[in-house]
Amino acid sequence: MNKGNRIIRKALISVYHKDGLAPLITLLDKLNCEIISTGGTAKYIKDLGIAVTEVASLTDYPSILGGRVKTLHPKIFGGILSRRDNPDDLKECTRYAISEIDLVVVDLYPFEDTVAAKASHSEIIEKIDIGGISLLRAAAKNYQDVLCVSHTNQFQHITRLIAKNKGHTCLATRKEYAANAFAISSHYDTQIFHYLHTDLDYQFRESFTDMHVLRYGENPHQKGFFFGNLNDLFEKLHGKELSYNNLLDIDAAINLMNEFANDPPTFAILKHNNACGLAQRETLFEAYTDALAGDPISAFGGVLISNKTIDIKTAKAIHKLFCEVVIAPNYEAEALRVLQQKKNRILLIQKPISFPKYQYRTALNGVLYQEKDLITDTEKMLETVTVQKPKPNELVDMLFASKISKHTKSNTIVLVKNKQLIASGTGQTSRIDALEQAIAKAHHFSFDIAGAVMASDAFFPFPDSVEIANKAGIMAVIQPGGSIKDQLSIDYCNTHNMAMVFTKTRHFKH
Repeated sequence: MNKGNRIIRKALISVYHKDGLAPLITLLDKLNCEIISTGGTAKYIKDLGIAVTEVASLTDYPSILGGRVKTLHPKIFGGILSRRDNPDDLKECTRYAISEIDLVVVDLYPFEDTVAAKASHSEIIEKIDIGGISLLRAAAKNYQDVLCVSHTNQFQHITRLIAKNKGHTCLATRKEYAANAFAISSHYDTQIFHYLHTDLDYQFRESFTDMHVLRYGENPHQKGFFFGNLNDLFEKLHGKELSYNNLLDIDAAINLMNEFANDPPTFAILKHNNACGLAQRETLFEAYTDALAGDPISAFGGVLISNKTIDIKTAKAIHKLFCEVVIAPNYEAEALRVLQQKKNRILLIQKPISFPKYQYRTALNGVLYQEKDLITDTEKMLETVTVQKPKPNELVDMLFASKISKHTKSNTIVLVKNKQLIASGTGQTSRIDALEQAIAKAHHFSFDIAGAVMASDAFFPFPDSVEIANKAGIMAVIQPGGSIKDQLSIDYCNTHNMAMVFTKTRHFKH
């Protein structure tokens, strides 16, 4: 027998979820393992016709304080934590009549589910597990001698393993299960922290239990994973597995389209996290057609998103384009059949969900954490700083362009005309470069810039941007303002009868 092997002679079993537990109980009984338990689990075991020792009879203490204290006793924790190769531990166990416990099977009260169910505060607090998590940590700490089973999804595997090894466990298995127990314990505590902490208590704690292995990371030589439950967000109808880059584009697409969630039919096409096409029209087909016209080259291989159910006419138009992902609130049956003709095309239905109000990313040897940019520029927020006031249609386009600018990589300039993105300059090192890129792109796709509006994610440090825009035919500008040289840009606009409004909110995106 391997030196690290241990035989299971006594097991403590106390679980909230009992699905799949019976085969393990039955196996332990066949192996002549003594089983100790509490409350509902003890009754469950008795109902199987299997002998069980109640914890209360072992400790000479009943369950007290409404069930808050059941297993917190030296005869339980001494049996779990005693070191089998430590003579002093063995002497003390003999002295105090503590018998060794070789297997602990415990899951935790469903704290997260109780919070999600919007239960009362008192109900949620009562679902903070004390005894269970203490048992897990004790058993996991003493993995040299004790096997700790901490989740129902482990029942089947450990039952097979114990049966195969005739009641013995090896050190490698016990260590692996201990690590899983501490992962569960850590996640559990993090969820309690998130429930109790306030917005003024800025501490970074995050934990995810769902993990998806991606084909690769940003590039094929990089490993990639997604931590989180995508099923809460999407119903996947068709297509290949989502990639790392798909997920980044989908995140950008959803955040952008949320700005237009309750608007008339709106369609967006994204590439490398930026919108390359976006339009709002009376029908979804028209919105898609004009979104594609914004940059039909970049749309190749892009991520498409709609704020309305995709109909058959729109689906037939989309089908002509090679695209990676299509996202919509729903699809007409015939539209779905058309789009499913490309086997790798990923089709997603977006579910209604509330997103976190904070975001974070790794930086240097730590994490950058911030509130999300949740401000959307509205007409009430605008300050007209020029003599010329924006015309009604210009005002609509300004706010439309501002929404796009907010979700485009800085430095950015966005050009909009008649609720259609006609061009943007994205991720440039200077605002002038972004503007010139946008103008060149608009000309390349034969857009008439005259009458378009310009949006900027940040202020203009000099008047050169409004001058270039004016010479291209742009007569209305929306920007945050805030430069010490704002007046130079205002003066230029006044001299050339341009309208300019300040939002007083910068929308950098890096």
